[in-house]
Amino acid sequence: MVAKAITMPSASVVAIHTPDTLKGDAILSNGRIAAVLRHQAAAVEVYSVERHGTSARMHLRVLTRAGEPAARVERMAIVENTGAGACLEVTFATAQGAGVTSTFRIERGDVAVQVEPGTGAGKLRVECPGRFAVLPDFLTDDIMLDATRLPLDRAELPSENFILHFTGAGDAIAMCVFESRKEGVQVTLNGQGDRRIFTGSEVGFEDKRVWVALLDAPGIWRTYDLKAADAGKIIPLDWTMPFPAQWRVDFTRSNDLTDSWMMLLQRKENDKYSKPSWLIDDEDHLKSDRRRWNTVLGWFPYPCWSDSAGRGFVQPLESRKLHIRGPALVYPITRVTQTPLDSFTVVDVMRNTLGVGPSLHILDLEKQKSEYNGRTTCSVRDTLVPIYEQKEQIAKHDKIEQTLDEGLAFVKHIRARIGHYVDFGKTIRQYLAEQKKTRSELSEVIAELDRLAGEIDERVADRAGKIKTPDDVARMNDDFRREVLDKDDPGALRRCEVYAQALVEIGGSQDQLVGECRWAVKALRQRAGILVTLDPRVAPIASEIRIRTQEVLRNPVDHEFARH
Repeated sequence: MVAKAITMPSASVVAIHTPDTLKGDAILSNGRIAAVLRHQAAAVEVYSVERHGTSARMHLRVLTRAGEPAARVERMAIVENTGAGACLEVTFATAQGAGVTSTFRIERGDVAVQVEPGTGAGKLRVECPGRFAVLPDFLTDDIMLDATRLPLDRAELPSENFILHFTGAGDAIAMCVFESRKEGVQVTLNGQGDRRIFTGSEVGFEDKRVWVALLDAPGIWRTYDLKAADAGKIIPLDWTMPFPAQWRVDFTRSNDLTDSWMMLLQRKENDKYSKPSWLIDDEDHLKSDRRRWNTVLGWFPYPCWSDSAGRGFVQPLESRKLHIRGPALVYPITRVTQTPLDSFTVVDVMRNTLGVGPSLHILDLEKQKSEYNGRTTCSVRDTLVPIYEQKEQIAKHDKIEQTLDEGLAFVKHIRARIGHYVDFGKTIRQYLAEQKKTRSELSEVIAELDRLAGEIDERVADRAGKIKTPDDVARMNDDFRREVLDKDDPGALRRCEVYAQALVEIGGSQDQLVGECRWAVKALRQRAGILVTLDPRVAPIASEIRIRTQEVLRNPVDHEFARH
């Protein structure tokens, strides 16, 4: 039989004058991606048009609501062929003779196939073999899944909007996007030991659309297995980014959690590094030594970067609080100004499929921006001490008053955020205690989650004697006004220094504590998602935890360092 092609060149759509019902094979293509429906086939073959000579391909298979797969094509019909896109309606038959219908649509210039369920369609199976799958998390850290570490042949994943399959020889990423979050994604696995792979994923339609995109380029993803002995060493990845973008590096921690970092970019040799952000319109910058500081890790060399030629490097951290072991995975998360228009990233696919409004809701950009109220305690010290050194305290009375008030405002702001975490810890542990009463079969899992939630109280207890309270700082300010503010005696400077040092110690302890609280919640959020893959019965509890952790992690203060 003759194949019928519906093609969409970049300039226009070529109409095919054939009957509405196709009798042979069909190829749906826009010059970037092609969907092939062969006569009597059971699945739709999807290929990336070989602009780069990549091996990008996958199969889409429709399942009934009972999970029975399509066995053959019975009918294909053109339902759209316009300048915007082209669409086929396909009716499959199962081995038992049941009919199941779906439409497959490709839009001009896109890299995704839109699949919409019709009569009898319950799930879409996406087959694209590979070792790694990732649930991208735009709020905190990804969940990176390594097939060699999952013992089940079928595993449930948390209910999110996306799953990434890393397939091909490092040259293709299959991204599945779905509107419904009522059901989790199921993945299937096969093989043994180092040869174990994900064979595919199954997504419930829930009467909503599913998109499957192929991102392709030589080296669009790269993995490297890091050993304990690699800590602190600079390791070339033997990889060059195929196009400028914001590349995410998922490191595996020693407890199987993932730590997600953005790869630094360098425009000129031996120049400073830029760290793009999707939250604001400018960039963060690091000096050529990549030295960085946050409240949990202290000073450290930023662990992933590219040089001016786009070559990638990692330097696993040496820290008692973060042990990096196992695979590191690099992929393009979103674009930068220099990203070519014909190169796609994960966020591009999300926006092109779900639309700008839903994408902004998922990214939740406004609630991810760090807040800053008052004046940091270090800034209070650096403002007050020079005034007293120059004996300007009488002339700058109003400036000192303002500085004291701003320092107190900062302490209150951070302390309120800590209180927010403490309250979250209490409520989530109460929830887990209730679940333990009715779900005794999950007592071990619930105990593990409770232990992770309990780390918030542990961190607070460790610093209880150092962080003080806003009332304590208010009393310190009152004492300062009485004993130091308008004093110009020889001991005024020393009394100012004592006050400033005490305030800085309070601020430093608060800053570290709020960062540690965030780390504890991030670990709880991620571990809850991972536990679903090991026991699907955990799914309702994990879903509730991930919803609640997402809420508490919003609106961070600066010193949480929400982004490394």
